[in-house]
Amino acid sequence: MAKKIIVNITPEETRMAVFENEEFIEVSIERTRSGHNVGNIYKGKTKNVLPGMQAAFIDIGREKNAFLYIGDTLPQVAAQAIADSALTVGKDVMIQIVKDAIGTKGPRATTHLTLPGRYVVLMPTVDYIATSRRIANEEERVRLKQIVEKVRPEGMGVIVRTMSEGKSEEDLQKDIEYLYNLWKALIARGKRATAPILLYRDVDLVIRIVRDYLSDDVEEFVLDHQEAYGRVCDLLKYASPELVSRVRLYQGKEDIFTHYGLDEELNKLGQRSVWLKCGGYIVIDKTEALTVIDVNTGKFVGSINLSDTVFQTNLEAASEIVRQIRLRDIGGIIIVDFIDMDKEEQKQAVVAALEEKFKRDRTKTNVLGFTGLGLVEITRKKARQNVEGVLYSECPCCEGRGRVQSPETVVINIWRKMRHVMSQSRRQGRIVIQVHPLVAEIIKSQGELPRMEQELACSLRIESLAEMHPEMFSLLHEGE
Repeated sequence: MAKKIIVNITPEETRMAVFENEEFIEVSIERTRSGHNVGNIYKGKTKNVLPGMQAAFIDIGREKNAFLYIGDTLPQVAAQAIADSALTVGKDVMIQIVKDAIGTKGPRATTHLTLPGRYVVLMPTVDYIATSRRIANEEERVRLKQIVEKVRPEGMGVIVRTMSEGKSEEDLQKDIEYLYNLWKALIARGKRATAPILLYRDVDLVIRIVRDYLSDDVEEFVLDHQEAYGRVCDLLKYASPELVSRVRLYQGKEDIFTHYGLDEELNKLGQRSVWLKCGGYIVIDKTEALTVIDVNTGKFVGSINLSDTVFQTNLEAASEIVRQIRLRDIGGIIIVDFIDMDKEEQKQAVVAALEEKFKRDRTKTNVLGFTGLGLVEITRKKARQNVEGVLYSECPCCEGRGRVQSPETVVINIWRKMRHVMSQSRRQGRIVIQVHPLVAEIIKSQGELPRMEQELACSLRIESLAEMHPEMFSLLHEGE
């Protein structure tokens, strides 16, 4: 599977796009001002403890306190916290952010600290070895585990990353030694520092790309920034010199995302409907914790029979659904309403297609299969604000509903309000009704103005204002 990574760097933001076999499948955007908090380690101060919820709020020196669920901490820490109230208001605690602040919710934290390297993740607070599920070869898994067992710091845990496949003992040892020294420096700083304070900041997006994405299956890594290009090459010369030749500096005058046709693709991420090549389409509707995806045949009528048409549409939809979930970085519970299929083997084939596509997804995802209602349930880990959350904000007109009141509804509301106003006091002169142009057009087309003037015994004038909110209206009195 051939991969290509495109990176655009400006003073305002860094954007990354990932292609698999020439298909755009992943995008990440990091704004300079808002930054990135997942992975950061803080020495925080406990502001509030909620024993009934086994949780606490920790001041980390940012706008919102971090939420620490004691059940997510190490078992012995959780037991101690519950038994003797070790976590009390005012107590300092070292935590790591595992989920960015999203919407009104603050960041989520854990006391289970991890330090990621290129080949391993060091876990200073636990004592076990885990291996990436993406390393399929059992002999290689055993080899890597034996190496790590030999070189890891005593009493510390290690996760063997996919990048370590085929690497030597020296490569893994250098990575572990670097992370161990980083941990010692972090602990020393933590003892001296006064909470709340940031002790460790995860690297920026460019370096995270090298650490987390740049593997042997990446054929090309293209950046458009000279300084970042130099940093990447210097890092690779030390960590993976065989990959330096795959890094390329883009020097074209055209924006790099425009050059690779990514601007149009990014614009599509805000669309509710996504068309399939066969002529069918999917519809994506989201709430904060739940996403519902509906599959429709659309223009696809097939060439054999209805059952085959439905099955082929669902298969293509399964592939596109996985792509859209990865592109939009949709997390939480996902429900997919495929077109009804009669044959059990067709249902299993669709589920298998989803599972196969999700194998390439870096984010932990579970396909739970068809529910009793014939819907496919998927769960996907949610750690950061997704791309839609970065690119878009809530609509000031519909306030997140996805729709506004129809002009006809607004007109009825106006007449209702007018009747109430005139019943309170009869006013001399003319009343001006300020409305959105679409509402003004409905009032004129219905020819209701003369009738309302007669009913209310007053003179009315409609004023159209383009800047008016579609649901809003104003009633102004013009005296004689």
